[in-house]
Amino acid sequence: MSVLLIEAFYGGSHKQLMDLLQEELQEDCVLCTLPAKKWHWKARTAALYFMQTVPTSTNYRILFASSVLNLAELAALRPDLGKLKKVLYFHENQLAYPVQKCQERDFQYGYNQILSWFMPEHKLAHLEKVIGVKRNGDAYQLEGLPGQQKSRALMKNSNAHRESGLCEAQPGLYTTQHEGLPSPLTAPVRLNKSEASESTNPCQEEDKQHLTFNLSNILSGRDYQQRPLHIAWPHRWEHDKDPETFFKVLLKLKEKDLPFHVSILGESFTEIPDIFSEAKKALGSSVLHWGYLPSKDDYFQALCMADVVISTAKHEFFGVAMVEAVHCGCYPLCPKALVYPEIFPAEYLYSTPEQLFKRLQNFCKRPDIVRKHLYKGETAGFSWAALGGKFRSLLAAEPREDL
Repeated sequence: MSVLLIEAFYGGSHKQLMDLLQEELQEDCVLCTLPAKKWHWKARTAALYFMQTVPTSTNYRILFASSVLNLAELAALRPDLGKLKKVLYFHENQLAYPVQKCQERDFQYGYNQILSWFMPEHKLAHLEKVIGVKRNGDAYQLEGLPGQQKSRALMKNSNAHRESGLCEAQPGLYTTQHEGLPSPLTAPVRLNKSEASESTNPCQEEDKQHLTFNLSNILSGRDYQQRPLHIAWPHRWEHDKDPETFFKVLLKLKEKDLPFHVSILGESFTEIPDIFSEAKKALGSSVLHWGYLPSKDDYFQALCMADVVISTAKHEFFGVAMVEAVHCGCYPLCPKALVYPEIFPAEYLYSTPEQLFKRLQNFCKRPDIVRKHLYKGETAGFSWAALGGKFRSLLAAEPREDL
């Protein structure tokens, strides 16, 4: 086991990436984790925890961790780990992460990231030029590791990530972008939903009765093209995803008696914004599904049934859920900001909530427009088939300097 995988917040996309790497590396790695709860405490104390729990081994050659971990602290507490080739993956930038209203930013988390930033030989923040994956937005084409220092590579999320401030901490490094989908895209490609009525799409036609939520009222009766527009929101139930803006737009559609259904598929945690309970009550019969789907199969089935996927995020370096939804056939609508212009063509971007409302208003009146639409972007570059080899090259073991 030459690769040590450490994840201080083992949930969501963090878990998705680590599980995939573990599956890929198999016997050549060991995974050490902490549960995906109390994020702030994990960021403050994970190094001390892993100092005590990570087993010692002379076989380690590479340490791969996410930036929730203060890598500088761990290296100081465990000198044996500090000697390894280190790869640090940034899922977010704590210097720019949105704070909740009436709350001052705690700069400790951003400071931790800066310290960690200087530690690793490889800083991954969503792979772009290090893991290059021909730029289809946040998909990038591998251009090889930079050669400025013996094993120093920097993987960053996106241009938006670099512009948000963290990348400037070490301007001499060759920055990169792109996370790539951490998991294989298991749902079949379905970009033309008008074919759904012909039962050609296994994602939509297989095992509908086995879904953990009830779609029977929508999947039977009226012709597919005449059913109400189905909107999906597959994001965490937290403030940085700006659910307030999303639900305000939906309630405005409701006020105008426009027909639509909505599936809220994201994961919730201890603190849930009040808007969720308020919106569920106000939306009433428009709600098709409400809540997290732990089964990936059920989740992909739900995305395959939807017509439009919406993001209202205030902070995003890649957006796995959006790309997964597009891969399942959804028409994306995203802010013209953050990483989205790097991933999605201009027609899928909006600048204001009013523009989002107008687009959805038109789609509610003519859902056949999105069901017949052929997505003009590309998702193949984000699959593990495209990125697996680049990760394998990145994690190729190198001898420690003291060996």
